[in-house]
Amino acid sequence: MPNFEYILHSFGLDPLLYRPEQFGSGLIHATYIVKKNNEPAYILQKVNHQVFKKPEDIAHNIRIIGTFLSASHPEYTFTNPIADKQGNDYVMEDGQYYRLFGFIPGTHTLDICEKPDQAYEAAKQFGKFTAVLAELRTDMLRYTIPGFHDLGFRYEQFERALREGDEARIEVTKEVAGFLLERNNIVERYKYIQSDPYFKKRVTHHDTKINNVLFSADNKGVCVIDLDTVMPGYFISDLGDMIRTYVSPANEEEQDLDSICIRRDFFKAILQGYNDEMGKHLSEKERSSFVYSGKFMIYMQALRFYTDHLNNDIYYGARYENHNLFRARNQVRLLSELEKAEKELVRLI
Repeated sequence: MPNFEYILHSFGLDPLLYRPEQFGSGLIHATYIVKKNNEPAYILQKVNHQVFKKPEDIAHNIRIIGTFLSASHPEYTFTNPIADKQGNDYVMEDGQYYRLFGFIPGTHTLDICEKPDQAYEAAKQFGKFTAVLAELRTDMLRYTIPGFHDLGFRYEQFERALREGDEARIEVTKEVAGFLLERNNIVERYKYIQSDPYFKKRVTHHDTKINNVLFSADNKGVCVIDLDTVMPGYFISDLGDMIRTYVSPANEEEQDLDSICIRRDFFKAILQGYNDEMGKHLSEKERSSFVYSGKFMIYMQALRFYTDHLNNDIYYGARYENHNLFRARNQVRLLSELEKAEKELVRLI
């Protein structure tokens, strides 16, 4: 249990007046809502040091972005961390990093994208985030997780797992490996994008699940949150992850593969929301890659789940037998459904 008294005191808060409670459903960080008189006042997070090896890089990026926005777009709602009494971005307690944010009254998050309007609002906010930072030089930012959305790197990990992974698991899952190997053209296109000047590196969020958007009481998007993975990247990461996580009513944990489908109205809402903010910034080649962005992210996540299964679940862990295999097959099915719908989705674009 964290020493909350020490942590709160370090941030200049009276532990007798403020009370932290477990909050949210995030898988990476431990998050607490800090209440005063039973009313939310702050959000406290313990940064997962196993995933983010250099939390100071996160702090660096957020400082750079916050400084830029305060000068260039002061109207933009941005969740800057609150400094401790020594002016530091983090408080260290028992070797762990803790940071504090102000709670924005009247806002809430969603764990599931249930309506096209929600998809539109979320996509609009992620597009707006990249758009307002269009003039910020990406070389000022650090890579908080090196290779995070580098599909070439993820494919190499997959190939290594096929050579060196658990032999029994490899033998009984050949159909998954075959599906992924047959689609290595998705990797080749990504490598082409890396060398194409019409695909620009921008300030990209890299984790565009709907629970990383704050909504107002009337369900309008307010701003994006959880900026740990913000770093230079391609728009296909953000748009693709929204397609991956919004268009199907079944999430990546679903074992009933028949419930996985492509909701066309959600796909259209994502494109409209993102385009409303980012459309003028995208090249023609980028606009022609909207469906590919979904393939890119779904395929990469399938690779990562399957690779972890072959490596005996050393990265994601497993809550039950073959957990990551089920996740991989889930993403394989989602990619298959996207491929079937591709011609229709292109017409929607």
